[in-house]
Amino acid sequence: MESSIKFDMHCHTKEGSLDGKVEIARYIQILKSQGFGGMLVTDHDSYNGFRYYRNNLKEKITDFVVLRGIEYDTIDAGHILVILPEDVRLPLMECRGLPVKLLIDIVHRHGGILGPAHPYGGRHMSFARTRAYKKNPGIMESFDFLEAFNSCESVEANMNARRLAFEYKLSMFGGSDSHSLECIGTAYTVFKEEIKTETDLINYVKERKAVDYGGTYYQGTVKDKIGVLNHVLVEGFWFYNRFASLYRGHKRRAALALLKH
Repeated sequence: MESSIKFDMHCHTKEGSLDGKVEIARYIQILKSQGFGGMLVTDHDSYNGFRYYRNNLKEKITDFVVLRGIEYDTIDAGHILVILPEDVRLPLMECRGLPVKLLIDIVHRHGGILGPAHPYGGRHMSFARTRAYKKNPGIMESFDFLEAFNSCESVEANMNARRLAFEYKLSMFGGSDSHSLECIGTAYTVFKEEIKTETDLINYVKERKAVDYGGTYYQGTVKDKIGVLNHVLVEGFWFYNRFASLYRGHKRRAALALLKH
């Protein structure tokens, strides 16, 4: 009998994301109650949520898969979801601000996969709305997947993401992008085989095996609540990302230097 497993592939935790409101233990509890078999932890430029799980929960939870990912803030191409093999440790992934071409090269050289989160979402944060894509659309061929359904985006944004995935023959994921209780489990990705490790997931995607995805739309996002003021928040992100990338510059250069040895 064919086995399958349902994941939420875009999850932010209180332990790992500044804007995360749900502790990972509660997150797991809710997803399990909704029939999910796993989650990909994708905190912003941080593995702290996954570290908390590994150090405090992993031995207690035997019937739910928690995989380590990250939502990386590039300097020029928005948010990129990155998944590395479980035996690969790259401190550089927690140093925001790499250009997307360099990020792609580093992730692939270390056996990982990566793809744009919410590619048609907010300006500056979403790959298809950045200059990196507009100057060189063919860079899409270097990605391994993209997020084709994000619960916090619009119908139009998700339709455009799906079209882009078809155009470049990329695997399509569904992720809730949840930061709060109400959004957890609103999107899903179903893999047709058991996925127990990051390497299992990487191999599955590289072999272009079948993936189902979907979900429902969440109406409680910050942009829904603040309406027209959201454009101020979006533009503010550009300045924040530039400042934060500069602030992390020394640490990022040190981490890059380690890769050369």
